Amino acid sequence: MQITVVGHGYVGLITAAIFADLGNEVWVVGRTAEKIENLKKGIAPFFEPGLEEILRHNLAASRLHFTLSYKEAIPDSKIVFICVGTPSLSNGEADLSSVFKAAEEIGKNIKNYTVVVTKSTVPVGTNRKVDKIVRKYLRKRIDYDIASCPEFLREGSAISDTLNPDRIVIGIESQKARDFLLDLHKPIDGERVVTGIETAEMIKYASNALLSTKISFANCMAFICDRVGADVEDVLRAVGLDKRLGREFLYPGVGFGGSCFPKDVKALIAVAKKYGYKFELLKAVYKVNQEAKEKFIEKIVKTMRKIEGKEIAVLGLSFKPNTDDMREAPSIDIINKLTELGASIRAYDPEGMVNAKKYLPNIKYCDTPKKAAQGAHAIIA
Repeated sequence: MQITVVGHGYVGLITAAIFADLGNEVWVVGRTAEKIENLKKGIAPFFEPGLEEILRHNLAASRLHFTLSYKEAIPDSKIVFICVGTPSLSNGEADLSSVFKAAEEIGKNIKNYTVVVTKSTVPVGTNRKVDKIVRKYLRKRIDYDIASCPEFLREGSAISDTLNPDRIVIGIESQKARDFLLDLHKPIDGERVVTGIETAEMIKYASNALLSTKISFANCMAFICDRVGADVEDVLRAVGLDKRLGREFLYPGVGFGGSCFPKDVKALIAVAKKYGYKFELLKAVYKVNQEAKEKFIEKIVKTMRKIEGKEIAVLGLSFKPNTDDMREAPSIDIINKLTELGASIRAYDPEGMVNAKKYLPNIKYCDTPKKAAQGAHAIIA
């Protein structure tokens, strides 16, 4: 099957690479000439284990194509995925401008029956707006359907997550779109959840909100355990043995970051507000996430007593291992605060240092963890 993916970020590029590897002909539409030229050479714009090998294999097999032109990529495709960014606006709502721009270009360029699928994380009602935009820009009367297929991949394990998901959510309103999408996903494991479009849109937010809640709950338990002298690791390990709860995401730390949890929590709070519901629980989840960084800094200050003039090694900068993604990384706030208190920072990250320099230009970067740690008064990992 020929499909098109609009966007070459984490979701778009992983989606394109996997479907090409499964034997489909895949076009990827981007908007940055330099990135498109690099992708044509098999060079990914971000680090993800195993991704470049899959890109190069499918480029060599002529199953994967990269272009800046919707006109080149759209007309012959049966399914078009919208996989563009939806970052947070200042009020917490999702910025949908890239989604709507993609819908406009899709409407201008589809020539035959096409399923237009939003895979980006979007608030309820977005696909209905996509539908209106596509219809507005159609150059002639063409049959098409809209659908919602949210992704659930994790950076650092995105390829495995895409090939072996717990579930594949397909939000549709026509049998034809259902059949097309079930057929495309046939080689992939995972329980099929076929539902309405609005339900599919909400499933992604509900999932990320609940995972974020588990992380913030774990941090709340760490705050309390510190005060009463309990071992939070033992507490949460025992709690996680309850099969109703599980241990995944039930770990204390410095809070969640990355491109999904922070913006999706804020977006769901904004959606709830729009419809007249004060989502106080989720507001607290976000507040606890901020407090986790603050309390971590307090612990460092209490332990070291004096920060000014001290050398501190930071091992790990990106928001999680096996990625170079620095978006909303807790290390940014922590390092900035320690620097403000007078510390000198030496840092190491196996993948994230190039991107980290954009966010943290005034610290020293080391080639190895040993060089970062050597002579340091404290090591933060």
